[in-house]
Amino acid sequence: MSQDISTLLYKGALFLLDLLYPPHCVSCGRAGAWLCDECVAKISFLQPPFCLHCGLPLAKPGLCWHCQQSESYLEGLRSVVWHVSPLQEAVHALKYEGVRVLAAPLGELLAQRWVQDSLPVEVIVPVPLYRLRLRQRGYNQALLLARELAARLSLPLCAGVLQRVRNTRSQVGLSRRERWENVWGAFQCSADAFAGAKVLLVDDVCTTGATLEASAAALREAGARSVWALTLA
Repeated sequence: MSQDISTLLYKGALFLLDLLYPPHCVSCGRAGAWLCDECVAKISFLQPPFCLHCGLPLAKPGLCWHCQQSESYLEGLRSVVWHVSPLQEAVHALKYEGVRVLAAPLGELLAQRWVQDSLPVEVIVPVPLYRLRLRQRGYNQALLLARELAARLSLPLCAGVLQRVRNTRSQVGLSRRERWENVWGAFQCSADAFAGAKVLLVDDVCTTGATLEASAAALREAGARSVWALTLA
């Protein structure tokens, strides 16, 4: 099936879904859109000065204490906003409630963040789900976001090459150390799959950065020249 036909079928399915279940804002409940303009307007991007590596807001430009003390496989990380309302409800609805149409407005927020920072990247890679979790959920929210972002930035999307080869526990409720131990070595891609590439790694949320670091390590082993990460929150 061609990509054009798949896109038409997908848009047709969304149209039927809107007829059967009229959209309402996942944050405020207002009818008309899954994330209304009023709630989008409340999303205030993280602004400099912030840590030059992890993007954490600081009193003045430089590196935060944590980034000064630790090495990283990432060139850097940027996020749109803190994990607070209304973005928090939108991410939850996309990730756990099957509201896939939210990938479009959330992908637009990622694109706006990328434009602000002008990250030097050439290819977009979503953080993958383990195959069992992918079957259970039916989709990978990071892939949906990455697809929207790639379309807006006219950058190639490379999905399926970076793989999660070990079924890890949910990161929710784990300590920083437990999160790192949980995901380390869980990602893999074939040798030289990203030789010389400047990669943009995309996920929905960053908490401790463990998942992004483990993914970046696998991309570096596959030859990536640099790996930046971009998340919603």
